[in-house]
Amino acid sequence: MKEILNRLFVHKKLTRQEAQEVLTKIGQGEYSEAEIAAFISVYIMRSVSVEELSGFRDALLALCNRMDFSDFETIDMCGTGGDSKNTFNISTLASFVVAGAGGKVAKHGNYGVSSISGSSNVLEYLGYQFSNDESQLKRQLEQANICMMHAPLFHPAMKHVAPIRKKLKVKTFFNMLGPMVNPAFPQFQLVGVFSLELARLYNYIYQQTDKKFTILHSTDGYDEISLTGNVKMISNNSEQLLSPKDFGFSKLTEADLYGGETIKDAAEVFMQILEGKGTRAQNSVVTANAGMGIKCLEPSLSIEDAIQKAKISLESGNALTSFKKFIELSQK
Repeated sequence: MKEILNRLFVHKKLTRQEAQEVLTKIGQGEYSEAEIAAFISVYIMRSVSVEELSGFRDALLALCNRMDFSDFETIDMCGTGGDSKNTFNISTLASFVVAGAGGKVAKHGNYGVSSISGSSNVLEYLGYQFSNDESQLKRQLEQANICMMHAPLFHPAMKHVAPIRKKLKVKTFFNMLGPMVNPAFPQFQLVGVFSLELARLYNYIYQQTDKKFTILHSTDGYDEISLTGNVKMISNNSEQLLSPKDFGFSKLTEADLYGGETIKDAAEVFMQILEGKGTRAQNSVVTANAGMGIKCLEPSLSIEDAIQKAKISLESGNALTSFKKFIELSQK
């Protein structure tokens, strides 16, 4: 590690293979906490390269507990986190809306690091019991159209990094990696990222795969469609800058997306929206993100038609039904 750190400290970059080797050794517990913290800190101070991020992803995928969901066409819907906006759990809610519309969602998530409540925090609070049992997760996919893979159960290598990330309490390149290392290897991906630079990195890396993807970045810093301004949307064959009006909604404010100060607050907002008691702004932003998930699964749909399918899922209670079944099946 000393040699690697000395190179990085003089602004040299790692090759893809070197990046993979370093993260593999971190995952295997070969370095001290101090060495890992120093390594992580390099990428807080400078950007990660495409080769480095690709190598880090390769290492985590090689070390993960892989799930075989090949009987399904699945989508993962998540953000990188790290935007420090303290919104409610928009992408997690959107996942249930997509499930309520008939999509199969293999969601990968974790506890919040730079936010109050990550997807794992709110779902655990609401009664979901995490599992890495493949047959149980398949039942959830079959009957509720959604399952949740809590990252620590699928990435044992991360146990050496998690305490350090928790102490640092800032976004790191591991925020960037989360959506890229889903252990179910879903064929479709809707991912929100916290910067335009990262959107470009994701686009380059995903173009080298068979994945059908949509990358979202709101130009005012959100890692999802926020409806507070324009959003950059990049998919396999297109790149667009869209306004809230393009999704059929009015412009929102940051206050409209506030997620509360505790996990309990986040869970209350979560359930209010699913139960049809959300504000117009909350429903709009969830529907916009869910609509893009549906369009990712069905590219031939127009944005308007995809959002309409999302609206029906939320307003009919189908999303809530999917959520209740999801919780019930996790407890068996």
